[in-house]
Amino acid sequence: MSVLTLRLAGPLQSWGASARFTRRTTESAPTKSGVIGMLAAASGTERGDDEALVSLGALRFGVRIDQPGTRVRDFQTAHHSVTGTSMPLSERFYLADAVFVAALEGDGALLAALHAALRKPVYPPFLGRRSCPPAHPVELGLYDGISLDQALTDEPWQAASWYRRQHRREATVTLVVLREADEDDHDADFQRDQPLSFAAEHRRHALRTVVNRTVDIPNPAAAPRHDPFEALKESA
Repeated sequence: MSVLTLRLAGPLQSWGASARFTRRTTESAPTKSGVIGMLAAASGTERGDDEALVSLGALRFGVRIDQPGTRVRDFQTAHHSVTGTSMPLSERFYLADAVFVAALEGDGALLAALHAALRKPVYPPFLGRRSCPPAHPVELGLYDGISLDQALTDEPWQAASWYRRQHRREATVTLVVLREADEDDHDADFQRDQPLSFAAEHRRHALRTVVNRTVDIPNPAAAPRHDPFEALKESA
C-alpha cells in the first residue's frame, strides 16, 4: 500500500456534498468526490468513464484541517444564452483562506500515476469548483509502506505563515482529521460523497463512512520558551 498526500489551499474553496435548486453550500472540509474528481481531471479521465472511476473510488480517503478558513456567501446572477432572460438569483457558499491536507491510500502504481498527473495535468486542478484555483502546487508527497493515519500525522503543518504565528505560543497544534472508517472504528458517521459516476446526465454518489479524530502536529512557528532566570545562570 502507498499513500498520496495533497495540499489544498487557495483564496476560495467550495466542497459541496449536496445542492438544492439555487442554493449551493460547501462542507467544512474537502469531499471525497471533489478530490477524486480533481485527480480524474488531472489524469485525463473523461466524465463518462465509470470504469476508470471504480479504481479511483476504491482509494481510502482522509483529510486533515490545517486551517479551517472562513465561510463566505456570494449571490450570483445569470442570463439565458439564447433568450436573454434573467435566471433565478443563486446563493453560493465558499471557504476563504482555508488549508487542508488530503490523503489517499491504495495501490502504489495507481497513486504514482496520479502523482505524476498532478505534476503535468491534462485538465488543471481546482478546489471544488472551476472558479477556485489552488494557490500552490497540489501534490505534497507519495509514500510507500505507511498507513493513511500515519501520513496524516507525519505531514508537516501546512497552514499559512500568518496563521501559524497566531499560534506561536503553542509548541504543538491539535488538528481535526476526517477519514474513512476501518474495522476498529465503531463511531462512524455517513456522508454521501462516494463517487459512482461523474457523467453530466446522471451524476451518482453513494454513502461512505467518516470518523472524526485529532492529531497533534509540531508547530514550526512556536516561540522558544523564555527562562526568566537564564541571565542569572549565565552570570553565576
